[in-house]
Amino acid sequence: MIEDNKKILYEYFEPDFPAALIKNVLQYIDDFYFRSQFIGFDDFPKRNQPDRPLIFASNHSGMAFPWDAIIFTAGIYRLNNSQFYNSLRALTAPMLSYSTLMNPFLLRNFWRRAGGIDATFLNFETMMQHNESNLLVYPEGVPGIGKGFDKKYQLQRFSTSFVRLSIKYKSDIIPVSTVNGEYINPYSLHSDTVNKIVNVLGIPFIPIGVMTLLIPFQPWLFYFGFPAKLTYVAGERIKPYQWIDKPYKEITSEEFNEFTGHVRKIMQRQLNTAVAEYGREPYKFGELLKTCIKNRKKFPFLIPCFWPSLFQEFQRLHIRGQKSELKLGFMSGIRALFKNPITIAFFLPIIGWIPILIQGLRHRLRS
Repeated sequence: MIEDNKKILYEYFEPDFPAALIKNVLQYIDDFYFRSQFIGFDDFPKRNQPDRPLIFASNHSGMAFPWDAIIFTAGIYRLNNSQFYNSLRALTAPMLSYSTLMNPFLLRNFWRRAGGIDATFLNFETMMQHNESNLLVYPEGVPGIGKGFDKKYQLQRFSTSFVRLSIKYKSDIIPVSTVNGEYINPYSLHSDTVNKIVNVLGIPFIPIGVMTLLIPFQPWLFYFGFPAKLTYVAGERIKPYQWIDKPYKEITSEEFNEFTGHVRKIMQRQLNTAVAEYGREPYKFGELLKTCIKNRKKFPFLIPCFWPSLFQEFQRLHIRGQKSELKLGFMSGIRALFKNPITIAFFLPIIGWIPILIQGLRHRLRS
């Protein structure tokens, strides 16, 4: 079964796509907006088994588009000098790939082309037998993203799959505490009723807050995030396979649940420590202002309302096979806006949603 499933490795993944995306888009969004910092990654974690990937596991930001995961995977790629062996392929919620609407600014099949794999147990185990890159999981799943600001930094119930496969393949878990990601969209709440309605459109959740009321009038706000200073703190390795001395097939579901609960407690403790040290100033507005002034020539791409143009222009040039670096500046921003007509819809109140929904829901992918 695993052998037959290996088609997932490169069925959609285009190695040159994330490399170009990071170079032309994500590094600017990171450097000039989210300003990520990586703590404890100077001595990058080495595999305890060279032929098995490490399992990086992190908390998810509540009620926000998953910029925390996008910036993290891009940052790890840059830390490793664009080498895939130590970089990450993420296990992503299948719903993110269900419709183009859940791909940032309508970049069709964004998650899978960038290396994401639908988070099923079979896919996860298949990737454990593929050693070209490490793996990233968010064991809280969609409930971790949609948990609401009132539960910020509170880890939700974990899936047991990453602990099961860590034990089976004796591969270490590298816990990562994502700090300040909760402030990408703060003070938003969770509603089961609203989420059930939007699930029909392939949207996992809709945050309930002030920004939500503005989305119909400025559609680009659907993907918006505040400029939280994203901080990623590497924790101490976790080795669940050392906690039990019997064959994998003899481990009961109750024991797997117990081990997973123990991992969750360890990660919650490490997250609390990281938040206490790095979460006191989630935005660092002074640093943000200095960064924007220093790089003012790259305006308007520094502000999120022009990110639709940035992503769409990148996609247009990438499809054309242009390998040169994307030019950022005021005039290039204006040109990008008109070369990609769909981006104009992101600024049109109410009626802008018509072409966005048509394009966003037209290309639904099969699971």
